[in-house]
Amino acid sequence: MFTERIKQLTPSKTTMSSQVASQLKAEGKDVISLGLGEPDFQTPKYILDGVQEAMYQGLGHHYTPGRGILELRQAISDFHFNHDGVRYTPEEIFVADGAKMALYFLCQILVEPGVEVFIPSPYWVSYVEQVKLAGGRPVIVETKQADHFKVNPELLDQYVTEDTKILVLNTPSNPTGQVYSEEELQAIGQYCVAHNILIIADEMYYRLVYGDARSFSMMSLPKDIREQTIIVNGFSKAYAMTGWRLGYVLANEEIINQLAKLSSQTNSNVTGLTQYAGLTALTGDNQSFERMHQEFSKRLDNAYQQVTGIPGFELPDKPQGAFYLFPDVSKAVEMTGFQSVDDFVQALLEEEFVLVIPGSAFGASQNIRLSYATSEDIFNQAIKRIERFIIHHS
Repeated sequence: MFTERIKQLTPSKTTMSSQVASQLKAEGKDVISLGLGEPDFQTPKYILDGVQEAMYQGLGHHYTPGRGILELRQAISDFHFNHDGVRYTPEEIFVADGAKMALYFLCQILVEPGVEVFIPSPYWVSYVEQVKLAGGRPVIVETKQADHFKVNPELLDQYVTEDTKILVLNTPSNPTGQVYSEEELQAIGQYCVAHNILIIADEMYYRLVYGDARSFSMMSLPKDIREQTIIVNGFSKAYAMTGWRLGYVLANEEIINQLAKLSSQTNSNVTGLTQYAGLTALTGDNQSFERMHQEFSKRLDNAYQQVTGIPGFELPDKPQGAFYLFPDVSKAVEMTGFQSVDDFVQALLEEEFVLVIPGSAFGASQNIRLSYATSEDIFNQAIKRIERFIIHHS
């Protein structure tokens, strides 16, 4: 009855874990979730007010252009010109139902059977499956903790073939929180230009960097690299808008036209009022973002200190961006007698009602991902439970 395509699709472990946590909470269990990657803040009031005003002005009630309303595309253009010094025209911008859908659409227009796509590990959970759904071959480029989980031209050269057409590059990284420097990005970009490899730069956490780290967009690099690059970004993380589902693509007009063609036969357009929410987010008061950013920075300091104190947890590099920690827990698994990290994570949920995501979801079977996009008090409670769990099983 069902296609081989859907039978071979692996469900998202992050989404499934969230569903399990919700079910346990519905049963009255005191679950602490450090799993799903979304801010615990509410969407800022100025955005809600802007949407309400647009709604009562009759805006967003009807179909919109498939590539997004012009006002939003212009606001995205202005935002990146002000932040990155590069001007994309509205015709070079496509608005999507979240960055995940933008990435899926890109796979549908760029990937076909025989195409190899570089995906550095650890990787976000959906990259591999989206490439497979398009008929392509995901090529996992294995990175090392010693190299801060980053790729470089020398590493890419070990995997490249004549069929390599695309590199998916995520910075700041989900799940590691590592941020590529301008020099590192330029070296990768030059390699891809030389080998005619298209770069899909997932920059969803672009604004969420901390301490001395700086976030560089691929668009700010020399023109030959920029022309070889497609930028994907969105509103979910920086504006606490995960439920609104709003992302976008920056690319040459030819790519944007193909995305718009696909949209015309699939979703037609992003929900109208959601687009006005995005417009308000970009053109309104920036203080809400600054407050959230400061809180995330504070939470990172606390979370890193807490996690590095857990027996058997190893996290030598403090994350620089996003809102995750990705420790190696293989020693803790050995101490507690479990056969795998996945077994350790499952038992932790069943016994202590703490949800974390096993690293196997991200191509790193010795690690787990913890999100600090929750209050320090709740995060610290979860750490106490994890420590109690390890002591009990040791």
